[in-house]
Formats: sequence, structure tokens, C-alpha cells
Amino acid sequence: MKRKILMSLTLVILTLGLIWARPITKHVNAKPDAARTAVVPKAAMPLTPAPASQKDRCGTKHIDESIAVQYEASLNNFNAQRNPGQIRKSGSVTIGVFFHVVNKGPGIENGDVPVKWLKDQIRVLNAAYAGADPTAVPASANTPFRFEMIGVDRTTNAAWFNSGIDSAEERAMKAALHVGGANTLNFYVNNAGGVYLGWATFPFWYAGDPLQDGVVVLYSSLPGGDCCGSRVYNQGDTGTHEIGHWLGLFHTFQGGCAAVYNDFVADTPSERKPAFGCPVGLDTCPGEGLDPIENFMDYSEDFCMYQFTAGQSARMEGLSAQYRGL
Repeated sequence: MKRKILMSLTLVILTLGLIWARPITKHVNAKPDAARTAVVPKAAMPLTPAPASQKDRCGTKHIDESIAVQYEASLNNFNAQRNPGQIRKSGSVTIGVFFHVVNKGPGIENGDVPVKWLKDQIRVLNAAYAGADPTAVPASANTPFRFEMIGVDRTTNAAWFNSGIDSAEERAMKAALHVGGANTLNFYVNNAGGVYLGWATFPFWYAGDPLQDGVVVLYSSLPGGDCCGSRVYNQGDTGTHEIGHWLGLFHTFQGGCAAVYNDFVADTPSERKPAFGCPVGLDTCPGEGLDPIENFMDYSEDFCMYQFTAGQSARMEGLSAQYRGL
């Protein structure tokens, strides 16, 4: 009996020893292996839900309806005074992008992203705005806009790295780093307040606060990043989305199912609320058309969004001419 007890105790001790000796792998913020970072066709990505507690949304402010209507009237008046020859054609407008990489120290894990990621971001933007996303369809608009990188600066400042929208830290960061005028895209790469994927300013805000103009994008959402766990926000379309705002677009779900006040674009069907993951067939409003989950101005994961519409292209063209001199 004693011998059996001793043997049992020995087995227990050996088992515990093996468990304690096994290395512990942390998956949160761990550097993904090559198989996980390889480019995967968007259509092959899994359909995953998006918990509201994680980074999955844009911080750009929604415009009050009464103010938005005034901007719309101004745009309509501006366009009425243009002749057809003044409407810029596909690929005719090149926007200079100046990247401000704001980090809290050396290394990608601290936000000091490599130049390759920035170049890959430019490639993603040019494909998206040309209607040439890997999963684009014939209805995807080939907009007037193309992008080129005109500069990069790097700043180590932990407070600016974690600066939140409208914070004193954000204002200080932008006031110190901003370059160019209304037609230069200042692209700030940092931790987006630790809450959002990014945010942007609208073209009609430029005159009132020019040094704050630009987009802020979460560093790990750039192509090559590891945002955001099991959800796919690391193919560069956060940048695509935020630049859509910078050129004048609202979210496709702004205004919900309202018949008049929505995003002021006729060919984006209304949706009651933002879409997360890739909910194919979602239809949340009684009007014609399914929710535009494939649109860059929704909240779908990167693999799910692949287009701007012709109406959105026209709106960006007009507002960029009116307020940015592009």
C-alpha cells in the first residue's frame, strides 16, 4: 500500500513539474508569425464579430444636422458655378502625404513603424481610391485622387503617442509638426488615444483651425501591423476611411434611416447603425438597398470593405476643390 501511495505521489510531482516547466506564451500584443502577417485575399478572411470594448471604430465627430445641411447647400452652390470641364477626372489629382510617426520609444511595439509600412499604406490608398482594391467590383468608383509620400518625420514623445482626440496633447503635437497648407495631407501615426482606430478633420474646418488639419491613424492598423486581435483592421483601410473624411465624406450610417439627412450621397443606401465584422446581407433600413457594408466609410473589417461609390467620388471631388484647392 505504501509503495502504491509513493508511486502515485511521484507521478503527481512529475506531472506538475512538466506543467511548471512549460513556457507561457502571451498572445496579447505578441508579434505574429510570418503565416499570420502574410497578405491574405480579403474574401478569404473569417467573418468575426467586433466587441465594442476593443478598437473597432473611428473617432471623427458627426456633424450636427443643421450644420451639415448648410455645408451641403454651400457645396451645391459651388458646383452650380462650375462648368463640366472643371470636374476632375479619375487619377488627375495627386495628394502629397506627409507622415508624422509619433512613438514612445524605439521599435514597432512602441509605434516606431518602418518606412515599408508607410509605403505600403500609400499603395493601399492608391488602390482604394482607384477602385482597384483586391476585391473591388465594377461599381467601385475610380476617384480623381492618388497619393504620394512627400516626407516622414519621427518624434519620440509618450504624451503625444497616447494623445486623445481634442486633447491638449493632440493640439500640441499637431501645432509642432504640421506642414503645408490645406492641400497637404498630414498623416499622424500614433496610438490614437488607445481607444480608436483613428480620426480626421473635415475640409470645411480647415480655415478655422489650419494647424489641426489632418488624419490620426493607429500605428498597428497600417499594413503589416498587428491590430486588432482576431479582427482584421491591419490592412491599411483605417487610413482609407479617415482620408475619406478629410476629403469630405460622412459615415454611411450617419443619420441612420433618415430619408433626407444621411451622408448626402444618393448611391449609398441608408443603414440604421454601423456594421462590424462582415455581415453580408444586412438590411437595417426600410429603404431600397442592403446596408453598404462593403463601403470604406462603414465600420466593417478591412477584408470586407472595398469601395467608394460614384456619388462619394463626386462629393470628395467637389469639397476638395471648394475647401482644399486640390
